[in-house]
Amino acid sequence: MFKKSELVAVLPLYLFLIISSGFKNISDKTGKDIVLSLEPGANNPRNSEGDFITLNDGRILFVYSHYTGTSGDDNGNAYLAGRYSNDKGKTWSDKDVTIVKKEGKMNVMSVSLLRLQNGEIALFYLKKNSVTDCIPMVRFSKDEAKTWSDPIPCITDKAGYFVLNNSRVIQLQSGRVLMAVNLYMTPKESHLNAGSLWSYYSDDNGRSWKSEMEVSNPDKFLTQEPGVVELKNGEVFMIIRSNAGVQCCSVSKDKGVTWSQVERSNIKSPVSPASIKRIPSTGDLLMVWNNNGGDDSSLKGKWTPLTVAISRDEGKTWNKIKNIEVDPDRWYGYIAIYFTKNEVLLGYCTGNSPKGPGLELAVAQVIKLSLNWIYK
Repeated sequence: MFKKSELVAVLPLYLFLIISSGFKNISDKTGKDIVLSLEPGANNPRNSEGDFITLNDGRILFVYSHYTGTSGDDNGNAYLAGRYSNDKGKTWSDKDVTIVKKEGKMNVMSVSLLRLQNGEIALFYLKKNSVTDCIPMVRFSKDEAKTWSDPIPCITDKAGYFVLNNSRVIQLQSGRVLMAVNLYMTPKESHLNAGSLWSYYSDDNGRSWKSEMEVSNPDKFLTQEPGVVELKNGEVFMIIRSNAGVQCCSVSKDKGVTWSQVERSNIKSPVSPASIKRIPSTGDLLMVWNNNGGDDSSLKGKWTPLTVAISRDEGKTWNKIKNIEVDPDRWYGYIAIYFTKNEVLLGYCTGNSPKGPGLELAVAQVIKLSLNWIYK
């Protein structure tokens, strides 16, 4: 792990120092185009978090968590369903295709799709058997998502309830596949108050996985639902949902093996996840999160608004800050970011819950934003 003296030099570059006046420069127009809205219905109490992949024939596949029965709780029955677009995300097929049937005693959920450097597609998801047994799994497809290999568990050295958010697994330039998870419960501990963070990595395209040590959290912040992005200098940045009033962060200099201690960033946020991806056409970073530090007492703690921002300096500063969802009675979260040539698709959950986020009756929604509008 990093020494304290090293952190002094390293972390200022990654604290995401945001110009305070930038948060006041909010667009009054969203510029969004809702292209898919999967409302719950009979025997379908919730549709939620998903991810995208482009197939070799040009189609885009969106895979999401489709709940069945009567419970939309995280532990309700669910399988992985897919929809296809033939026109770069403008329109979508009107019927579900089953991607992975319910495997766990409770459900399968929380999808990450990744085109590996060897050409295969990797499908990551959580297999949930109980409140103390939830493990990330991976399957592979060599025929463009027509068929999938048998599932492989990504965590075999520990038992417990691990959380891997949707659209979170990445492959580094070196070829290493990397995920960050938080351990929520274990068979011996019913609730881990701070939430322990772990990084798992694979150097054989996801067939086997390793982890070294827990990410240090000396201030005992609540740490949940981490996400990772590779920086241009080869380091890896971790952004972390926390109860610190901001997003927290950590940095790895050795491709995800060890990490600096958890620190507060200056990204104001409720206790909700943020997502960061690199824009292929410009090389800049795009962040999507709930830009809500609680300054407005009527919105304190709520997962609204949903906001986008651009960083041209590897996360040191953010600008082009725009709200894309602003309804004070709705919540927005669990964002998948996916780029086409001139646009970005955002897949996320939303629901009408004036008191705060409640995933029951969640809607899986996909919107399309012009990159020109974001940069304008």
